[in-house]
Amino acid sequence: MIAIFLGGGTGSVLRYCMQMALHERIVPYSFPWATFTVNILGSFLIGLFYTLSARFNLSTEVRMLLATGLCGGFTTFSTFSNDGLALLKQGFYGIFIIYTLLSIALGVAAALGGGAFGRAI
Repeated sequence: MIAIFLGGGTGSVLRYCMQMALHERIVPYSFPWATFTVNILGSFLIGLFYTLSARFNLSTEVRMLLATGLCGGFTTFSTFSNDGLALLKQGFYGIFIIYTLLSIALGVAAALGGGAFGRAI
């Protein structure tokens, strides 16, 4: 539990920093790039962490710290949902559909890619 707690807090702070850095550079805000980016990167990392933890026989605690804690705190389904709702409320229906479909498809692809990368290194 402590490992998950520490990883989750670290992941949340990293997400906040990354989102602030991306928000400062992306103008105008018509697509939720920051949330999209952290979720795709987090999906890649969870695939990588699970593969590396199996490959190097890492302890359950380390796997929980990295996958459940760090990736769970870093990625954000609630913000994804809120961003989608904001797009709908603003009438950006096409962007909402693209955002939702790309988030799901690229998230799964990124997790697969992270696993493949972990096997290749």
